[in-house]
Amino acid sequence: MSLILFIKSKDNTPLKYFAFLLLFFGLIFLDVYLCYTGLIKHILFLNDSTEVFVLMLGPLLYFSTYGFLKRKPIPIKIGWWHFILPAGYFISQIPYYLAPISVKLNAYLGAYHRHLKTAVVPETFDFGYHFVKDIFDWLILISLLTYTLLSLKLVREEHLRALEKKTNGNSAKYIFTRNSAIVLCSFFIAAFIIFYLFDDDGGDQYLSLFQTVVAFSTTYIILRESRFFDKSWVADKYETLGKPVKELTLEEIEDFIEKNDYFTSENASLKDLANELNIHPNQISKAINTGFGFNFNHYINSKRIVLAKKRLTDPKYGQLTIEAIGASVGFKSKSAFYNAFKKHAGSSPSQFLKSIAPKL
Repeated sequence: MSLILFIKSKDNTPLKYFAFLLLFFGLIFLDVYLCYTGLIKHILFLNDSTEVFVLMLGPLLYFSTYGFLKRKPIPIKIGWWHFILPAGYFISQIPYYLAPISVKLNAYLGAYHRHLKTAVVPETFDFGYHFVKDIFDWLILISLLTYTLLSLKLVREEHLRALEKKTNGNSAKYIFTRNSAIVLCSFFIAAFIIFYLFDDDGGDQYLSLFQTVVAFSTTYIILRESRFFDKSWVADKYETLGKPVKELTLEEIEDFIEKNDYFTSENASLKDLANELNIHPNQISKAINTGFGFNFNHYINSKRIVLAKKRLTDPKYGQLTIEAIGASVGFKSKSAFYNAFKKHAGSSPSQFLKSIAPKL
């Protein structure tokens, strides 16, 4: 799955971060699998080589979450310090990586087969790296907790932004990133419990089961949402894995629509708005679909209904009929207005007025 995402991401940096996240999840699980089955004996020189990947999970999820929600990536030049902990741990363990095979065999036996006799290690070998290795579990917990809080903070900010703009806060991308942050939080809790109950690597199989569920669930969601098995998926105008050479941001598109009250025009359409902005219609479709999880018509109608609800309760428009209110916000017919109102407000305009009558 990570390889597919690498191929499809092109210039989509947040998606690349997420691809690395899945790749490291897979490599960590592979390491645990090899250790529990004993197959690690064939590549014993790689024992414990994925520990640094565990410290990369938090930063990578945060970077991908930030990119998906803020619609812009964190440049490595700015966010490099997030990787200080993994880099520092890697540097501290270089003596172990270069250690004789007997040292790595003993490390494996000490974690999984303590009843077996250990190998002879050269007396001159320095175990100084063990100071950092002994606190590895604490480093994992600190990293997971830090990036869980940062990711949840991003999700909350996006939720508040959606409420402020009165847009749909349950877009596909928001739900995906919110759930990813919840999964990271769950992983932190599971890791804390397992590290408390088990010594060394004794509970790794439970974390691997958790990783397996996450990996397969993520794969299913991405394949389902990307229309990978759809014959026309390559030409899908809503495909969001690529990036055009020139593109307006969603904020710029929204700014034009709001400032010019474009959504109140009866002639509002994807093609007409594209002509106004001098861009391709597919760019608008992609921006709205990616940001909110629904199509252009749904987006325009949601704004019309928000304005219609205000005008229905505004004394300044009291002389207008319900149908006239609908026409004033851009609907061409009574039926179109009523259908859209019921879809977005959950009731008809008349029922809406009755429900708020006591408050007026």
